[in-house]
Amino acid sequence: MPAPPLYDFDSFDEDNVLFDLHAIRQINPQRDAMEQLTAILKVDTEADGVIGYKDVTPNEFWVEGHFPGFPLMPGVVLCEAAAQLAGFYARKYDKLGGEFLGFGGMNEVRFRAPVYPPCRLLLMARMTKLRPGRRAEFEFQGYVEKKMVFNGVMIGVPINRDHGMS
Repeated sequence: MPAPPLYDFDSFDEDNVLFDLHAIRQINPQRDAMEQLTAILKVDTEADGVIGYKDVTPNEFWVEGHFPGFPLMPGVVLCEAAAQLAGFYARKYDKLGGEFLGFGGMNEVRFRAPVYPPCRLLLMARMTKLRPGRRAEFEFQGYVEKKMVFNGVMIGVPINRDHGMS
C-alpha cells in the first residue's frame, strides 16, 4: 500500500501557478524533448518540499515508440520528471550548490499505475537529507487524477560544467 501524499491535495491549487515554464527555464537546464516539468504550484521552504506538474501530451518524444499504438510513459521519464522537480527546488533555493543537480541514485522506486497521454502528472518532492555541497535525498511521488502512479527516493548531487561532480 502506498504512503499518504506528501501534501494534501487541498493545500494547493492547480490553476494557480507559482512558476511557469519560462521561470523554470531560468533555473533548470533541460530543453526541448528533455523538459519534463510544466509548472511549479507550491514551494514549502519550511519542510523543503515542492509540488509541480508535467502536462503529458500526445506529442511527447516517446509516444510513437513506447509502445506503438499504446503510448505508455516510460518509468525512466517519470523519474526524470521527479528529478527535474527536485533539481528546481535545490537550485532555486541554493540547497546543494553546483550548476546542476545530477542523479546520484534512486531507491525504493515503485511504479503503481500506467501513465498515458493526455494527462497531468502531478509531482511532489520533499528533501529528507542534506549534506551541503555533497548530496541531498528527496522522497518523491507522482499522481494522475489523485491516484499515485509512482514513488521513491532519489539522491541528487551537485554538478559543475568545468569539474563534473562537486
